[in-house]
Amino acid sequence: MDTAERAAIVMRFTAETLTPEELGRLFENEDHPKAYIGFEPSGRLTAGHLVCIRKMRDLLEAGCELTVFLADWHAWINDKLGGSLDRIALAGRYMQSAFGAFGVEPAKTTYRWAHELTGRSDYWARVVRVAKATSLARTKRAMTVLGRSEEESQLDTAKLFYPAMQAADIFELPAEIAYAGLDQRRAHALAREVAHHYGWAVPVALHTPLIPALSGGGRMDASSAGAAPKMSKSDPTGAIPLPSSESQIAERIRGAFCEAKQVEGNPVVELARHVLLPWSGQIAVERDPRHGGPVEFVDEASLLAAWRSGSLHPMDLKNAVARGLAAIIVPASEALRAVPGADGIGL
Repeated sequence: MDTAERAAIVMRFTAETLTPEELGRLFENEDHPKAYIGFEPSGRLTAGHLVCIRKMRDLLEAGCELTVFLADWHAWINDKLGGSLDRIALAGRYMQSAFGAFGVEPAKTTYRWAHELTGRSDYWARVVRVAKATSLARTKRAMTVLGRSEEESQLDTAKLFYPAMQAADIFELPAEIAYAGLDQRRAHALAREVAHHYGWAVPVALHTPLIPALSGGGRMDASSAGAAPKMSKSDPTGAIPLPSSESQIAERIRGAFCEAKQVEGNPVVELARHVLLPWSGQIAVERDPRHGGPVEFVDEASLLAAWRSGSLHPMDLKNAVARGLAAIIVPASEALRAVPGADGIGL
């Protein structure tokens, strides 16, 4: 596999790469670039996380050394799971099992915990350097990644540490590719700015789309105050948790927002685009011959053309997406249900 093919695997089904040229040079110079993705252990994963899991597998396929960063201190700062580090640790172990169940090979993946870094003075020196190179206004802009809307007077001071810690993590691991969903874009942009300021190696930033909550109805623009909420474990009715049974998946999809011809903020369409096509390579729609008969979509362009034209009915798409998700989720669900204590972490 040549460098162009490896870069193409990493960039496929992404929303943004900062920058493709930097990624290409990285693969030209490194046989096994160091890539990382960070997660706050804060409850069960959802079908929306399948976007990230697929990209984690792509990074491994492209020959990257993948580190999954289980950000327990970050989850603590962000008040996840009641601020209980014990519950956060349990959630992190569940996530590790989930990634393995969905094909992120444990033997090829390194798992690191935030507490491994926070116990070192060098880490906190890096955090301070990041903070010294960042204005308070810039830090506050990066804090929108937390998804918070409270007035400033309601936020505890620890929240201000978060952006500097998130940027410092990248350099302390270290990572040459920082990967996350689009909601992490500002944090990665901050890390790149700080790297330029100090002359540190500038990480490539890789971002994949977000899946909206099943209630849908808005644009998935992480920089907008009016953005539709992403599929989240904090909203059980708006998410498909992992694990789920075939009947649970069908029930959630049946009740999901799916306005005909609408793409933006439509969770069923976005699951088809960003989960089923990357995972399965096709979407099989079973229809009565009176309504056009069975049809298969193998690329996003043909799917969206049919959807926008109205030739693909919402219920037909819902049924296809439910079947497709079940084929991906149900086989891994038995392993996830066996994770000790998983029932105690929510959803």
